[in-house]
Amino acid sequence: MDEVMTGPRVSDRQLTVIGVVLALGALVTLLDTTIVNVALHRLQTEFGSSVASTQWVSTGYLLAFVAVIPISGWLSERIGARNAWLLAIAVFLVGSALCGIAGTLPELVGFRVLQGLGGGMVVPITMGLMAQAAGPQRLERAMIAIALPAALGPILGSVLGGVIVESWSWHWIFLVNVPVCVVALVLGYRVLPFAAVRRESHFDVPGFALLTPGVVAIAYGISKSSGRDGFGASAAWGPLMGGGVLLVVFAVYSLRSAGSSLIDVRVFARKSFGVGSLITFMSGFSLYALTLVVPLYYQVVRGESVLATGLLLIPQSVGTMLYFGLVRKLTADLDGRIVVGGGVLLMAIGVLPFALSHDHGGTVLLLAGQFVLGLGFGAATFPVLSLALAGLSHDEAPRGSAAFSIVQRVGSPIGVAVVSTILQNRLNDAASAHDRLVAFTGTFWWVTAFSAIPLLVVVFLPARADLAEDEAALAAAG
Repeated sequence: MDEVMTGPRVSDRQLTVIGVVLALGALVTLLDTTIVNVALHRLQTEFGSSVASTQWVSTGYLLAFVAVIPISGWLSERIGARNAWLLAIAVFLVGSALCGIAGTLPELVGFRVLQGLGGGMVVPITMGLMAQAAGPQRLERAMIAIALPAALGPILGSVLGGVIVESWSWHWIFLVNVPVCVVALVLGYRVLPFAAVRRESHFDVPGFALLTPGVVAIAYGISKSSGRDGFGASAAWGPLMGGGVLLVVFAVYSLRSAGSSLIDVRVFARKSFGVGSLITFMSGFSLYALTLVVPLYYQVVRGESVLATGLLLIPQSVGTMLYFGLVRKLTADLDGRIVVGGGVLLMAIGVLPFALSHDHGGTVLLLAGQFVLGLGFGAATFPVLSLALAGLSHDEAPRGSAAFSIVQRVGSPIGVAVVSTILQNRLNDAASAHDRLVAFTGTFWWVTAFSAIPLLVVVFLPARADLAEDEAALAAAG
């Protein structure tokens, strides 16, 4: 075999079209999370419910989202990645339509769970499809279909959510997904390549019984850590410990099951995949925590509206798009470790204007910081994603993509929870506007420190020569 990922060869033009279609599906599922978060207060008012009850609109989606990720790899093998992707989009479409016509809060929560079951499968299946279609030589370019929606989703979601909340009925928060999903289904049916189906792929019941409850318990524990006691609350540390034990038992089980488990943990032993996953997990403390803290800063400290906040976040999207459109090509020949390390440093620099800010003025500097944040976001995440998947064989891509998605979906909320706990503890003692400003600037200093953590392991990313040797070894073994 000439390539690690062997499969039906698609032309560069076909690969571009496939990437656009897959990016459309990934973007609509990632947008939905942010749009709904922006509208939670409106939903609480509409249904006359408590904050604790309304938050299940988000928590139910999150738990369903992470619960279904472990089976996405098996489903891709069993019915083919193309069919699995179409099924995931269809489930998300039905869930979105039902959410849009929900008449009570319990109905909405139930339909959000259905929506999350579809949304949770989309990204890992998309990663597997792109890895199989592109092969290692074109993987870096192909992974834009994953990285760009992941980077732009939170920002665009805030803008779109603000427009919908302030201009239309809350029902459109969900109904807006319907036409996009219909277009994605039609295009996906026409252009996505058929993938081999492994009828002999049996469902790993013991692995599912260990992995899925473990991941869900951790996600639930994280969602309960945003109160006054943070991770010290029994509702937080109890599920976290229980979930951690289940994941450890699953890892032992997977190592003993000769590659037939729901997720083969041996892929983490690959230098590119293991180190890339570790960096992705650690980056949650800065990359994704900022998607929570920056909008809150504009609203709590600066007094901006939801819509104005969304518009103020646009420079971050511009910075990310600049990376993908220009900077990525200029740095294509550089060592991936330099690019990722530089991206992490840019992230830290981009946070500094917020850490040094005042309650008035300096808006231009804040916007410039967000632009730098977006640029660093692209550089710190995109090469890691490409390196992590480049060392997987064609057959390993579906389950390997699911494993990477689990790391990302668990690591990112942990960072958000830690930073939100730091912020909440500081805000609890804030009696004036100046105190609130100090609470936020102090939290931004913590984020700056957290953003440096990935630098500790960036040096362990494989160089291009080492990655080429790994690919050759896998090809020879195949």
